[in-house]
Amino acid sequence: MKFDSRDPAVLKDPYPIYAELRASGGLSRGGPGQWVVSRYDDVAPLLRDRRLSHEYPPEYHEFSTGEGPAQTFFQRILLDRDAPDHTRLRRLMAQAFSPRLLQRMHDYIERQVDLLLRPALDRGSFDAVTELAFPLPVTVVCELVGIPAVDRDLVRPHAIDLAKAFALYVAEEDRAAAHGAVAWLREYIGELLRERRASLGEDLLSRMIVAEDAEEPGARLTAEEIVDNTVFLFFAGFETTTNLIATSVAALLDHPGQTARLRQDPGLLPSAVEEFLRYDAPIQATARLVREPVEVGGRTVRPGRVLVLLLGSANHDERRFADPGRLDVGRAPNPHLSFGGGAHHCLGANLARVEGQAAIGWLLRHAPALKAAGDIVRRPSVTFRSYRSVPVALR
Repeated sequence: MKFDSRDPAVLKDPYPIYAELRASGGLSRGGPGQWVVSRYDDVAPLLRDRRLSHEYPPEYHEFSTGEGPAQTFFQRILLDRDAPDHTRLRRLMAQAFSPRLLQRMHDYIERQVDLLLRPALDRGSFDAVTELAFPLPVTVVCELVGIPAVDRDLVRPHAIDLAKAFALYVAEEDRAAAHGAVAWLREYIGELLRERRASLGEDLLSRMIVAEDAEEPGARLTAEEIVDNTVFLFFAGFETTTNLIATSVAALLDHPGQTARLRQDPGLLPSAVEEFLRYDAPIQATARLVREPVEVGGRTVRPGRVLVLLLGSANHDERRFADPGRLDVGRAPNPHLSFGGGAHHCLGANLARVEGQAAIGWLLRHAPALKAAGDIVRRPSVTFRSYRSVPVALR
């Protein structure tokens, strides 16, 4: 069976097609040189398989994004590096998500949610995307990285365009915007770094500047690595969480019984966020380059091929999850794969959970009634499950 990630039916609702892929054997044909993996018991171990690589040759990026700044961007960032470069970059960037720092950010996040949603109570309505799901994680990641508050509205539109570069294959009509976003953000972060050198703080930018001058060769960063990985962290810090919050609110609107259950038992909030992550995964797929022969579904995939791992399909595999098409805010256990796995497990997973719980918890505490206030509009994307608009009426 062939899987076309750009098929309008997939963009609208991929889950019935995922079910067909799993039923057909779990390994499907994708784009040129690609094989698509859809079953949980295949996807989960492949996320940790060292025979698969995150590093792609320059020709792959040229094919995927076209010539331009995004092509070299993907050759430097944490996401597309293997050890030892990945280990070196991850060790430094993990400092931005330390338990101590997350604890400090908890109250800040709660305050930001209240600032964003308090006006909605007076109006009786809000858009869960433009007034909550997008501004909250952007504000939080700007605080972590060290982007000044006065610049945040300036940076946001370029962050939206940068998301286009992370598709498995960037459509021709999106390439100029993707390259333009990388170029603009590189210039902005580069200027910010020059200013920050004169006044170091506790933010990630300051820590990366220190790493540039580290005495140990294995701990050093180049100027290009600092700029591109800061741009990547800025993007990664909001995209997944934006989608998590938007899909969570949409799920609450669509499942009033589960919403009522969650109101009656607020202790279910952590498991509810895990279920929102499973039910409509913010990131639907990730890809790996095959370095050594790998057997999947009774077939051997040769080196040089790309394996597309469908996280969204694995999360709905009936062999692993009972009644996977049903939203269950108390589901346990819930071993979803929405944050990936292995050495590349999402660095910001716990931060996303904190933000998701803060946003949903506020709505449950302060708005006794939630319902859709208009048409919910998806943002078509090959890689992400996201929305343009989720209008909500509340009381």
